[in-house]
Amino acid sequence: MALPESDPRVFFAAERTLLAWLRTGLTVMALGFVVARFGLFLQLVSTQGQSGHTQPHSGLSAMLGVLFVVVGALATLIATVQHKRFIATLPARDRPPSYSQLSAIVLSTLVGVLGLLLAAYLVVSQP
Repeated sequence: MALPESDPRVFFAAERTLLAWLRTGLTVMALGFVVARFGLFLQLVSTQGQSGHTQPHSGLSAMLGVLFVVVGALATLIATVQHKRFIATLPARDRPPSYSQLSAIVLSTLVGVLGLLLAAYLVVSQP
């Protein structure tokens, strides 16, 4: 059985790969947010019965959390650039004519930029 000249499966495989990286980046960012805020939770719990005593590892938790958020955001942005470069190499016949190729790029770029803004917020909001 001969394959047709046009094979949009390549394009859709690239879309699935971008979405997998987007999912991975979001997961890493969520983990980073939880790690950053867990240090604050430990600090609040440790000061419930004691006055003036702070948890020594809350700063480390915040730093690691911010790093996770930045890594997740950068993974999303790098995957977006790689996807855009790969799609540009595909011949026009392999790209569906009525499918918006821009939507995946815009969505993943927005998620990456929002992740970087979240990291900045976590840095600024640390007590």
